[in-house]
This record gives sequence, C-alpha cells and structure tokens, in this order.
Amino acid sequence: MSKPKYFLYARKSSEDEERQVMSNEAQLFELKELARKENLEILAEFQESKSAKTPGRDVFNEMMTRLEAGEAQGILAWHPDRLARNSIDGGRVIHAVDTKRVVSLRFPTFWFEPTLQGLFMLQVAFGQSKYYSDNLSENIRRGVRQKLRRGEWLNLAPLGYVNNPRLRNIEPDEVKARAIRKGFEEYSTGNHTYVSLAQFLADLGVTTRKGKPLAKVSIKKLLTNRAYLGFIKYGDEWFDGNFEPLVTPQLFEDVQKVLQSKERPRKRKIKHDFPFTGIFRCAECDSMISAQWTTNRHGTKYRYYRCSKKRGRCSQSYLQEKDLVQQLKARLQTISLPDRYTTWMLEQVEEWKQEEQAEYGSELQNLSAKIKTNEERMDKLVSAYLDGDIPKGNYLKQKDKLMRSLAVLEQQKKDFASGRNQWVEPLREWILDIQQAAFLSSADNFSEIARFVKKVGTNPMVRDKTARFVAPIPSRFVAKQRRIFSLPALQAVASSALSAREVSFCGPSRARTVGG
Repeated sequence: MSKPKYFLYARKSSEDEERQVMSNEAQLFELKELARKENLEILAEFQESKSAKTPGRDVFNEMMTRLEAGEAQGILAWHPDRLARNSIDGGRVIHAVDTKRVVSLRFPTFWFEPTLQGLFMLQVAFGQSKYYSDNLSENIRRGVRQKLRRGEWLNLAPLGYVNNPRLRNIEPDEVKARAIRKGFEEYSTGNHTYVSLAQFLADLGVTTRKGKPLAKVSIKKLLTNRAYLGFIKYGDEWFDGNFEPLVTPQLFEDVQKVLQSKERPRKRKIKHDFPFTGIFRCAECDSMISAQWTTNRHGTKYRYYRCSKKRGRCSQSYLQEKDLVQQLKARLQTISLPDRYTTWMLEQVEEWKQEEQAEYGSELQNLSAKIKTNEERMDKLVSAYLDGDIPKGNYLKQKDKLMRSLAVLEQQKKDFASGRNQWVEPLREWILDIQQAAFLSSADNFSEIARFVKKVGTNPMVRDKTARFVAPIPSRFVAKQRRIFSLPALQAVASSALSAREVSFCGPSRARTVGG
C-alpha cells in the first residue's frame, strides 16, 4: 500500500486576533517539522482564522470536500480541537475515517490510530473540545449577566466616559463629559447641523484621535446613544446602568425631536449674512420678509428687507436694516428693566422657591406611585416574554418605551427632591431676558438682537416700514408700567400676600403672568 498523502490544516480563532497573531504561523512551523522528521508528504496547506464553535468554515469545508474526493488520505493538524469544536464538523471527520476516506490523522499533541480505540479517543477529544467551547461561552454569558445586574459597563467606555478598573465601571471624563452635555444642549435648540455641532465639540476638545472634528455619522450616533441616559446596551436590549448619566431624559428627548424634524431637511444655500430673515412676516399678505444688498447712487452698499411676495401681489415697500434695528432697539428698551430691579426680582423668586419646596410632598408621592406602576408593568412584560406569550420584537419595543418613561419619571422625582420646581427656572429665565433686553437696546450685535426677538417675541410682522412683535405678558406689563416702576413699588407688591402659587405661565410663547 502506498504512503498516504496529507493535507496540512492550521486554524486560529478570529475572535482572539491579537493574542493569537502568530498562532497559524507557529502551527505551520511545528507541523512542517513533524512532516520532515517522519517523512510525510504534504499535498496542500490550508489555514484560516475563524472560530470552530459553529459549522460553516469555508477553508475547512474545501479541505474535507477534496479529502472525500480522494485527493489526499490524511490530515496533519496541531490538535483535534483545531479541526472541530462542534458536533457536525467533528462527525464529518469521524465519518471520513469510518468510510476509509481518511486513513491517517496526525497530531503532534495527540495520539490517533484508525482503530476502534482510536476512533473512540477521537470522539472523546472532539467531545472535550465542544464541552470546553460551550462551557467557556456559558461562563462568559454568566459573567455578563452578573455585570448587567450590577449595572456595570461591559466594554470600552463611550465618548465622554472613562473606564475605571478599580470600580469595574465607567465614570464621566471631567472635560469631555461637560463638552458632550453642552453639545446636547446646543443641538436641542435646532440651530445646528451635524457638521456645525462637530466643530462646536472640536472647539471644546472632543475630536477624533487625529485631532479632527467627528464625522457626521459619529455625531448622529452620539446624539442617539442612550448610554448618556445611564443605560447599557447588550444585544438588542437596554439595561439600567450604575453610573452617572451625562444628560437628563428631557434633554435627550428634546434632541430626538430635533433629529426627527431634520430627517428630511430643506437644502438652503446661505450666500449672504442677513440676521433678520426667517423672523418677520408681511402684515399685508403673510409672506416671509426677505433681504438683499443694494447700492445707492453714491456707491454705498446697504442691506434692506422687503416682502418676498410669495403669496401674490403686495403693496408694501422695503425697509432699510438700520431703520429696522433702530425700531427693534426702541421696542427692547420698553420691555427692559434696570439691573437693580431685576436683582430684587431674582431674590423674590428664590423666596418663592423655598415656599414651594414645603408643598411638593403630594406631587412626590404621586410620582412615586407612577414609577411603581411602570416598574410593575416592566416585571409583567419580562414575565410574559420569558413565558413565550409575546414575540421578541414586541417585547423589545414595549421595554424600550417603559424604560424611557421610567427615566423621565425618575428625573421628575429627582427634580422635585432637589427643589428644582418647574416654574422657577422659566420665571428666572424671563427676568434674565428683560435684563438682556436692556443690554441689547444699546448694543450693535445684530445677530444677538435677532436671536433675542425670535426667542421672546411672537407674531413678528412688518407693515408700512414698521416692525412689530408681541412681547410676553409680563414684558407688556413692564412696558405699560415702566415709567412709574420704582423699587419701593416692587417691594409693596411683594408684601401684598403674593405667593409662589400666584405665579403662572401662559401658553407656548413662554409668556408668564404674576398674580391673579
């Protein structure tokens, strides 16, 4: 009988690329040394980097097909576990030995002869390999489940966090965490694109490893990453994490709304700087006010604003930018107050805040009840999924909805517990607005004036070369009473039994009222 010809096979796991970077080369060297010492004829070499836990290795299948076709009669490998760690591939090798298609298996670390005892030992070796692989996978899954129960991050920290080996978890990066939080706040205003936000973050030190601004796909991934809410993703599910969130649930939801509104953005080419476009409408035909440059007979260039006449004919004339700015400054002057008044008002708001803190107990109890109800729903949902009553897709969708709802409720509870009453910040912001109005009424920053008018004004219109906008209700009150305002008068208002309960807000325009 002629000497068998061998196929040489080497394999390393692709999942362990770094630690096994020389694995195939080392196997090939040892196997060639064995072939040289024992005078074995190597017909072909096969090597691949793929796990043998599951069937479907292309190189292995090619080798077995050629063996079964009779091209060679033996396999030379480092160990049986290089050939198979699953029952299908292991069974294919054993069947080839049974049918005499393979008459010799040679391993430097394992003895084999084509006898009953040899086949039995080969089956044991394949069984041990499969057991090792299955046991390793189960140990890893068990460790992951334990880390998820403890709320520990599973892998490399996301941008804005750093891994803490001592805690086996992640914690906010002192510099980048603040930058990312600020990035969320900026994007929630709706004034940013992915590119402009990437540049904004780059200016704050959040860049790629090469020091360049993040790519658009990275910005979108960052803005939708629920890890910043304190969640951990494993597979298709999100779990509660035991680390500090970078953003509040409300801010995260605001950003998601902006992202949804920009899914199909209008393409607009900005060729000129016209700060007051996109704000005012024509009072005659309701078209938007547009802008353009023009040159007078003396060669001086200036900007003016006019009706775009998108809705048909209109008799309104143009308005020069300098006249528009002068009108807006005069309007801002009427709704502003000196610093000494706003300082007193801010102190009064702080007193009201303290009063409100003493009365939030019932609200806190109501929030706790809602949280408990949602937690019970979550438990029932998980039980139904484990019992096979609902499909995985529905389970993941409902779980995601409940987790986000719970996050919002928990944040509301946290706000109440810390005394962050819902009316305090809007009222404080309005006071700061009228303080800013005083500053802008004498400033020359047209962009800031435009942003302020867009922020506080409603129904901005232009008619007969005159710009108008409706100020919030408290600002109209300020404008009406401005000439008779005095600090003693304000103190008299405060002493007339005005409490936190008498402060309310009016509608989406952020207008606010004081008193009944």
